[in-house]
Amino acid sequence: MMKPLRTLGVAPNAWMVNDTIADITRSPVDPQPVIVATETKNVRFDLAKSAIIVIDMQNDFCHPDGWLAHIGVDILPARQPIQPLQSLLTVLRSHSLPVIWLNWGNRNDLLNISAGLHHVYNPTGSGVGLGDALPHNNAKVLTKDSWGAAIVDELEQLPGDIYVDKFRMSGFWDTPLDSILRNLGKTTLFFAGVNADQCVLCTLQDANFLGYDCILIEDCTATTSPEYCWLATLYNVKQLFGFVTDSQRIIKGIGKK
Repeated sequence: MMKPLRTLGVAPNAWMVNDTIADITRSPVDPQPVIVATETKNVRFDLAKSAIIVIDMQNDFCHPDGWLAHIGVDILPARQPIQPLQSLLTVLRSHSLPVIWLNWGNRNDLLNISAGLHHVYNPTGSGVGLGDALPHNNAKVLTKDSWGAAIVDELEQLPGDIYVDKFRMSGFWDTPLDSILRNLGKTTLFFAGVNADQCVLCTLQDANFLGYDCILIEDCTATTSPEYCWLATLYNVKQLFGFVTDSQRIIKGIGKK
């Protein structure tokens, strides 16, 4: 009689093993095909192989008391994705899609942040940049576990959600994001968050370069940059890196499943 098999790893990328056998066939996942309209064509994808990545919906970017507001940026555009995300995440979670929160979460000592990256956020060296304390609440800008790095209260977080700290514009650079997605067996990625033309686009581009299928959710994404940056982002995603749709089209497509 064969001894019981034990699971090693995370499904669906798990092995079943005992002292005499390693079963590396990996159990198949039942497909959940869905068709969603995008701005260029209808896209048929598998919900079972999909995840949503929500980028930088953090206090420092989206809260009136956060860092961007402190340095004079109008953060109202950065808050626009909150309401559509509230509805969409509820639907996606009901179909067991992983929700991945991809956020700036810098080391307290900033040892992995280069001078060039500091310059992006503090070009004169005399302002409030990465790791500096905001004068009105003493929160350290985009530092892991700080108030500024926390996700805005309006977006519900659940115990099964996945969190990945990033330290560059791209969430695939020097992070475990790719390993997590591959272990979960995810090939189709939905992208939401801020800023569309910066961290969202850089992460989406790298996902495309790594072979993932990328879908940008237009109404769940925004930027505080000028409008031409937003338009160029939409153009480049549709032209080069994937597809563009919105939350209502996704909800409608899933409802027809």
